[in-house]
Amino acid sequence: MTPEEKAKLQEHLRQAAEILYIVKKCQLPKPKIAQKAEALSVDGGTVRLRTALGQESEWRNYKALKVHEQIGVAFFRDNEGLIEWINQQSLSQNITCLGDGHDGIWNIIQEISHEQQRREVLDWYHLKENLYRVGGSIRRLKKVEHYLWQGFVKEAIEEFEGLKNKKAQNFQAYLRKHQKRIPDYQLYQELKICIGSGSVESLIKQIASRVKITGAQWNKNNISQMLTLRCAYLNGDISLSTIA
Repeated sequence: MTPEEKAKLQEHLRQAAEILYIVKKCQLPKPKIAQKAEALSVDGGTVRLRTALGQESEWRNYKALKVHEQIGVAFFRDNEGLIEWINQQSLSQNITCLGDGHDGIWNIIQEISHEQQRREVLDWYHLKENLYRVGGSIRRLKKVEHYLWQGFVKEAIEEFEGLKNKKAQNFQAYLRKHQKRIPDYQLYQELKICIGSGSVESLIKQIASRVKITGAQWNKNNISQMLTLRCAYLNGDISLSTIA
């Protein structure tokens, strides 16, 4: 290890030690949204657990939820706590709930409010990304994209009928599974109804900028408090001077 690399590592470790001190020092209340939530998105992030010297790193998932235009929260191994928190907030009579295709995300969303109140939307950008992973004829992919943009799921599925391409077959299954979550995206955009989950993805990236600093490993007993602290900072509820 060069002197520069050693100095950089020491600086990262110093930052991690400061964060750990703050985590143990602060006790923060759960946040509350300021106005009725019109849209929210849910996604998952990862954090590295502390392991014994010489052992392989262990990464564990946490779930994050962003109330669009308002605040974000993150919970470690506590989906029930996340669901309880959002259901205690003031939600619109037509709350738009966005996510990608992972079952764990929709298992959470399906517990938010009531089915009649929820507008479940599969993130358009993930849908489009998965479409182009199928490969093959660009003309076909463009045609399917046009169908999906307008919510024509049946027609999109039919475009891949008869293909032996495993990716195409998997994409058909993906569309069938999420058919009720694929709206007329063009209409939603015109009505200014959110069609993307970028808000929660941005939240997770901002959380990662702290919890994934080089060399950082976290005691599993401190992770929940760390996530709460980081979200409070990002929400503007605290500043570094507040907790210094």
